[in-house]
Amino acid sequence: MIFTLPNCISILRMVGTLCLLGTAPLSTPFFVIYTLTGVTDVLDGWLARRTGTESALGARLDSIADLLFYAVMLGKLLPALLRRFPAALWYVVGAIVLIRLASYGVAAWKYRTFASLHTYLNKLTGAAVFAVPFVLPTALADGYCWVVCIIAALASVEELILHLRAKSYDPSRKTLLRR
Repeated sequence: MIFTLPNCISILRMVGTLCLLGTAPLSTPFFVIYTLTGVTDVLDGWLARRTGTESALGARLDSIADLLFYAVMLGKLLPALLRRFPAALWYVVGAIVLIRLASYGVAAWKYRTFASLHTYLNKLTGAAVFAVPFVLPTALADGYCWVVCIIAALASVEELILHLRAKSYDPSRKTLLRR
């Protein structure tokens, strides 16, 4: 079934993400919509597992919503982030993006479909990245963003290794450490 509650919540996150395009970065409306999109990101997967309505479509909708969210956030926050952080951080971010793209490429080649794993490290990366706008106005922003980069790098490398080693696509795979 396409229109399950978790799938509708994922679609709502996409709509909320698009609404962010019309808000000023780090303004009150921005933070309200931003927080609601974060809540829907957690809620859709939890609700799908709780109600037994997990599906490949739901996992894809969640991944697409995540990618859309990250793209919009980069567009909204990139100018402020470029001014705020040193070039070295951006080289690390670029390397992480290349690893992530390699992972998507390997998965597309091996499985003939878009595949993104919801590993524990990817979930931790999502939570850490989500907190960045809340930390930006503080003195902790620089150190925090370096920690986020370390987590994101580990998550990206783990997903790439999982795709390289897998015989078939297993969206339920959560870590390299367990089968």
